[in-house]
Amino acid sequence: MQVDHHDIYAEFPDMRPAIDALRKCHPRFSHLFSQYQRLTGQVEDLEEHDMPVSDHTLEYMKKHRVKLKDELFHLLTAFQAGQQFQNQA
Repeated sequence: MQVDHHDIYAEFPDMRPAIDALRKCHPRFSHLFSQYQRLTGQVEDLEEHDMPVSDHTLEYMKKHRVKLKDELFHLLTAFQAGQQFQNQA
Protein backbone atom coordinates (compact mmCIF):
# COMPACT_ATOMS: atom_id res chain seq x y z
CA MET A 1 0.00 0.00 0.00
CA GLN A 2 1.24 3.48 -0.89
CA VAL A 3 1.66 5.47 2.32
CA ASP A 4 1.73 9.26 2.39
CA HIS A 5 4.27 10.53 4.90
CA HIS A 6 3.16 13.41 7.08
CA ASP A 7 6.29 14.40 8.94
CA ILE A 8 5.79 17.91 10.33
CA TYR A 9 8.95 19.15 8.62
CA ALA A 10 7.59 17.91 5.29
CA GLU A 11 4.21 19.50 5.99
CA PHE A 12 5.75 22.91 6.73
CA PRO A 13 9.16 22.94 4.99
CA ASP A 14 9.47 26.73 5.05
CA MET A 15 8.93 26.76 8.83
CA ARG A 16 11.86 24.49 9.74
CA PRO A 17 13.75 27.19 11.72
CA ALA A 18 10.60 28.09 13.67
CA ILE A 19 9.86 24.41 14.37
CA ASP A 20 13.37 23.88 15.71
CA ALA A 21 13.24 27.03 17.84
CA LEU A 22 9.84 26.22 19.35
CA ARG A 23 10.80 22.63 20.08
CA LYS A 24 13.63 23.97 22.25
CA CYS A 25 11.89 26.81 24.07
CA HIS A 26 8.11 26.20 24.05
CA PRO A 27 6.96 23.25 26.20
CA ARG A 28 3.41 23.19 24.75
CA PHE A 29 4.73 23.14 21.18
CA SER A 30 7.25 20.45 22.05
CA HIS A 31 4.52 18.29 23.60
CA LEU A 32 2.18 18.73 20.61
CA PHE A 33 5.05 18.03 18.22
CA SER A 34 5.84 14.76 20.01
CA GLN A 35 2.18 13.72 20.00
CA TYR A 36 1.87 14.53 16.30
CA GLN A 37 5.02 12.63 15.34
CA ARG A 38 4.04 9.60 17.44
CA LEU A 39 0.50 9.51 16.03
CA THR A 40 1.78 9.96 12.49
CA GLY A 41 4.13 7.03 12.97
CA GLN A 42 1.29 4.86 14.24
CA VAL A 43 -1.01 5.75 11.32
CA GLU A 44 1.73 5.22 8.75
CA ASP A 45 2.67 1.89 10.33
CA LEU A 46 -0.94 0.69 10.23
CA GLU A 47 -1.31 1.72 6.60
CA GLU A 48 2.07 0.45 5.46
CA HIS A 49 1.63 -3.01 6.95
CA ASP A 50 -2.10 -3.30 6.20
CA MET A 51 -2.68 -4.06 9.83
CA PRO A 52 -6.26 -4.86 10.81
CA VAL A 53 -7.89 -1.82 12.32
CA SER A 54 -11.43 -0.51 12.06
CA ASP A 55 -12.11 2.32 9.66
CA HIS A 56 -13.55 4.26 12.59
CA THR A 57 -10.32 3.95 14.57
CA LEU A 58 -8.12 4.97 11.66
CA GLU A 59 -10.42 7.90 10.83
CA TYR A 60 -10.32 9.04 14.48
CA MET A 61 -6.52 8.87 14.52
CA LYS A 62 -6.28 10.89 11.30
CA LYS A 63 -8.72 13.52 12.58
CA HIS A 64 -6.76 13.83 15.80
CA ARG A 65 -3.57 14.24 13.76
CA VAL A 66 -5.18 17.07 11.77
CA LYS A 67 -6.21 18.77 15.01
CA LEU A 68 -2.64 18.53 16.33
CA LYS A 69 -1.26 19.83 13.03
CA ASP A 70 -3.64 22.79 13.18
CA GLU A 71 -2.53 23.65 16.72
CA LEU A 72 1.12 23.38 15.71
CA PHE A 73 0.50 25.61 12.69
CA HIS A 74 -1.16 28.29 14.83
CA LEU A 75 1.76 28.30 17.27
CA LEU A 76 4.22 28.46 14.37
CA THR A 77 2.48 31.36 12.66
CA ALA A 78 2.19 33.28 15.94
CA PHE A 79 5.88 32.70 16.60
CA GLN A 80 6.84 33.82 13.10
CA ALA A 81 4.63 36.91 13.36
CA GLY A 82 6.34 37.79 16.65
CA GLN A 83 9.75 37.28 15.08
CA GLN A 84 8.86 39.49 12.15
CA PHE A 85 7.54 42.14 14.54
CA GLN A 86 10.77 42.03 16.57
CA ASN A 87 12.87 42.25 13.41
CA GLN A 88 11.01 45.38 12.30
CA ALA A 89 11.54 47.18 15.62
